[in-house]
Amino acid sequence: MDDSPGELATEDIQPEKLPPFPQLWIGYLIGLANAVAGFVYASLHPQAAKEEFPIPPLYLFLLIFVGWVYWLVCVYRYHEIMRRVPGWKHPISPARAVGFHFLLGYNLYWSFKWPREIAKFVNWRFGKIVMKPEMVGLMFLAAYVLHFLFDPGLGLVMLFLGASYLSGCLRRAFALGPLPTLSTPPSTE
Repeated sequence: MDDSPGELATEDIQPEKLPPFPQLWIGYLIGLANAVAGFVYASLHPQAAKEEFPIPPLYLFLLIFVGWVYWLVCVYRYHEIMRRVPGWKHPISPARAVGFHFLLGYNLYWSFKWPREIAKFVNWRFGKIVMKPEMVGLMFLAAYVLHFLFDPGLGLVMLFLGASYLSGCLRRAFALGPLPTLSTPPSTE
C-alpha cells in the first residue's frame, strides 16, 4: 500500500474504529445562547449599540470565547478522524488545522483550504463530486462576516451549519462499501 495522499485500501472503513464525530448540537446551543444573550444585552443597554467599539460584558465575552474554543475542538476532531482513516494520508495535521485559524487574514483562506482537503477524500470515496468545498468555505466566510458585523452568536451558528454539511458528507462517505484503490482522488474543481 502506498502512503501518498489519495490511497485507500480496499478494506471497508469501519466508523467504530474512528474517533467520534464532534457533537455539533453543543455548538448550536452555545451559538443560540450567545445570540439570545447579545439581544438581551442590547435591549437592556441600547446606548452600547451606538458605541464605535463596544466591549461586551463578561458573560457575553465568555460565551463568545467558549464558542470559539469549541469550534476549534471540532476542527481538531475532524482532522483527527481524517488522520486515522485506514490507508488515507490526510495532508493536514489536527494541530496545523487549528493553528492556522489564529493567523489573521490567512484564516479566511484557511476556511476554504481545509474543507477542500476533506472533500478530496469524500469525493474519492463516492467516485464523483458529491461534496462541494466552496459551499463550506462560503458558509465559514459568511459566519466570520456575521460574527464581526452583526452578532457573534449567529456567526457561531453559521459555522456549525457548515460543519453539519461537512459531517453529513463524511458520514455518508464512511458508510460506503469498499472501493478499489485509485492512484489519485478526483479534482474538487
